[in-house]
This record gives sequence, C-alpha cells and structure tokens, in this order.
Amino acid sequence: MRNLHVITLALAGSVALTACQKPFGGDVRRADTSVNAIDGAGLSDIMLNAADPAEAVSYFSRAVGENPDRIDLQRGLAKSLVRAGETQAAVSAWKNVVAHKASTMDDRVDYADALIRTGAWKEAEAQLDAVPPTHETYKRYRLEAMIADSNQEWKKADSFYQTAVGLTTRPAGVLNNWGYSKLTRGEYSEAEKLFAQAITYDSSLFTAKNNLILARGAQGKYDLPVMEMTQTERAQLLYTLGLAAVKAGDVTIGKGLIKDAIDTHPQHFEAAVRSLRALEANVSNG
Repeated sequence: MRNLHVITLALAGSVALTACQKPFGGDVRRADTSVNAIDGAGLSDIMLNAADPAEAVSYFSRAVGENPDRIDLQRGLAKSLVRAGETQAAVSAWKNVVAHKASTMDDRVDYADALIRTGAWKEAEAQLDAVPPTHETYKRYRLEAMIADSNQEWKKADSFYQTAVGLTTRPAGVLNNWGYSKLTRGEYSEAEKLFAQAITYDSSLFTAKNNLILARGAQGKYDLPVMEMTQTERAQLLYTLGLAAVKAGDVTIGKGLIKDAIDTHPQHFEAAVRSLRALEANVSNG
C-alpha cells in the first residue's frame, strides 16, 4: 500500500507541475511532429509486415493521398498491393515509385517482380535489363532465372538460379523453382535432387515435396522417399504418386497407391475416392 501511495503522489506531482508550466507553442509542435514521425514509421513497418493486407492497402492509400511526394509511403502502398494480390494496381504503384527521383535499383527489381505476377514477361525483362550488373541481389537473380525460363534459355536459367541460391540463407523456394524448371525440361533426375535439397532447407514446403513425388513418378519410382511428413501429407503424396503412375500407363500400381492414400488419410479423402471410382468404372467398361 505504501508503494501505491508513493506512486499516486508522484503522478499527482507530475500533473501539478505540468499544469504550472506554460507551454511554448513552437517547441511543443516540433516535439509532436518528431513523435508522430517516429510513430508513423513504426506503424508503416507494422502495416507492411503484420497487418491484414487489405488494411495495409487502405492505410498506405490514405497516407499517400496526404503525402503524395513521400517515396517510402508510395513504396509501402506498392508492397501492400502485392501482398493483397492486387497485381495490376501493384504494377501501377511500382511504376510511380520507379518514376520518383529518389527511387533505387531495388525498386526497379520490385517493379519487375510485379510485372511478372501479371504475366508481363517482356516488360519485366526490360526493367531488369535497366539494372546494372553490379546490383547483385538474391531477388534480382531469382527473377532473371524465371525470365530465362520463360524464354527457354536453359543455360542462363541454371546460371541465374545457382547465383540466387548462393545469395540467400533461405534457398528452399528458389531451389523448388529451379527443380520445377528441370521438371518441365524432362530432366527428372536433376529435378528430384533439387526438390530434395529444397526440403532439407524447409521441411514444411509441401510444394517441393509434391514436386519431388512428380519427379520420382516420372522415373517410375513408385515409393515415397524418407522425409518428414504429416499423415495428411503422406496421403496426398501417395495420391500424387498414384496419379503419376496412371498417367505413365501403370494403372494397377496407380490404383493401389490411390487406395493406400484413401486408407492413410485421417479424414475422408474425396478427391482420391472420386479418382478411384473413375478408374474402376473404366476397367469395368473396358
């Protein structure tokens, strides 16, 4: 109780002291502006990293309307639009950022990323061509690799993917992309190795696990490799492998794998059940 009494007296003294002091308007306004600037920067970070994407778009749209010349707010709006999946609007926002006198090479790379998301590959390539070779970042090389893939320039793609992997401590995503590139070229063994490598960096990356199964299925490998997976993932991967077997003409093996998937899944596996019924109906009609 004594401590509480002391705190109460201290607060009362603080209020009294404040009341006795005459504020100097200019100094107070300057202090408020400084605090608001700090708070605004902090809020911008929160909006970019933790807020709901739609809320972030709303916040930055309003902020840009009030401060149209601030590139940090324009950049925040562009990033928020990408997060919200509003790709066309994001392209326009990044175009405004790149046109700003304070824009950077990173902004141009982000603009290229937004263009790729809309399927504007040639425009994205033009933006990256305007970035000097000395600007060596993970994102730049990851995008260069994707563009080389789209142009079927495989040697360039491999070189860019390799460089991108060396520029990040979290290469799972780019290794998965590189593996998928190999998969589309029919280089199944190389694809399998890259997907397996991606999983060692991120065991939660289900896309890489599923792609790994596709690469193995294309080689006639109809068993699941040893890797970390949940029961639901195991069922889904067995189903993917079963479909791959059917596609390769190994229908009996495929049916067996799909049955295993249904038995393995902890809940009702509707997609697998439908596929199995369709296969059995085909066999009956045949």
